[in-house]
Amino acid sequence: MPHTPVLTFFNNKGGVGKTSLVFHLAWMFAEMGKRVVTVDLDPQANLTSAFLSEEVLETIWDPPADSVDATTIYKCVQPLTKVGDIKDPVTQRISSNLFLVPGDLALAGFEDQLSSAWTEAMGSNQENLYRPFRLLTAFWQVAQLAAKKHDADIILADVGPNLGAINRSALIGTDHVVIPLAADLFSLQGLRNLGPTLSGWRHDWNKRLDNWGTPDFPLPRGLMQPVGYVLLQHMERMSRPVRAYEKWVKRIPTTYRETILRGQPVTNSPLDTEDPNCLARLKHYRSLAPMAQENLKPIFHLTSADGAIGSHSQAVRDAWNDFNRLASKIAFRISL
Repeated sequence: MPHTPVLTFFNNKGGVGKTSLVFHLAWMFAEMGKRVVTVDLDPQANLTSAFLSEEVLETIWDPPADSVDATTIYKCVQPLTKVGDIKDPVTQRISSNLFLVPGDLALAGFEDQLSSAWTEAMGSNQENLYRPFRLLTAFWQVAQLAAKKHDADIILADVGPNLGAINRSALIGTDHVVIPLAADLFSLQGLRNLGPTLSGWRHDWNKRLDNWGTPDFPLPRGLMQPVGYVLLQHMERMSRPVRAYEKWVKRIPTTYRETILRGQPVTNSPLDTEDPNCLARLKHYRSLAPMAQENLKPIFHLTSADGAIGSHSQAVRDAWNDFNRLASKIAFRISL
């Protein structure tokens, strides 16, 4: 059965601008005519806060006591923690082509359920496998329901910077992975952790798929195919990264090939220069970033009314070009 492809942005190091990257690419894909569903699977729910006003957040995070609507990802999967099943998501319409399945701070409480289900999915009694597989693939099931509702071309998922059970369940429901990085020691070390983790999750999920020979509902394949990495927020001087970052920039290509690709080929576009696995180097937009956050819009949609005047207006155009090139390259590589 065909499904909508899932593209997840994943790293093991916080604070590199990952959520901002997902936010801007979601807008850019939508602007390019793609129908996009974004799913916030980070229990911090920062992506949701980037899209929605405080008034809207209050209605979905603190609804009336008698509300039964599944307005967040956690409310969609919460019935599984008792005796119920997945609920149809109530999505937020961001634009004509862009929709959000909001995150939820309560999602952190789902971690233990997923850890138990991972073990139970290897049980020998086929009749007892329905529930653990339903739990483990709940995020993917919800994302597919939202994608079907809106006839989406692509699902973008944001996850937290850790290697826990929530992210494992997010990644087994992932077709493609983009890794956001900063040019520092922490990102390099995180990259070294990611390679074996993704490989292990892929291998262990395949064992579980083999264990449930005749599943009662569609299951994701857990492909987790690497698309490339994005180098974020490097500071520039004379159009070159400052010297302190250069040694880390030079180490990333080899580390990525050795730990993430592990012999897998990568599809190069005709535009690739230097390291073909580097999708983009995105500069820090300084004061434009908080301006965009305050106005709940991407940097490339800022106008003079928002305060983007003078040199800022050129930076807004630069941002549009940067994200358009990045979105186009990702689309090429995942055949979107």
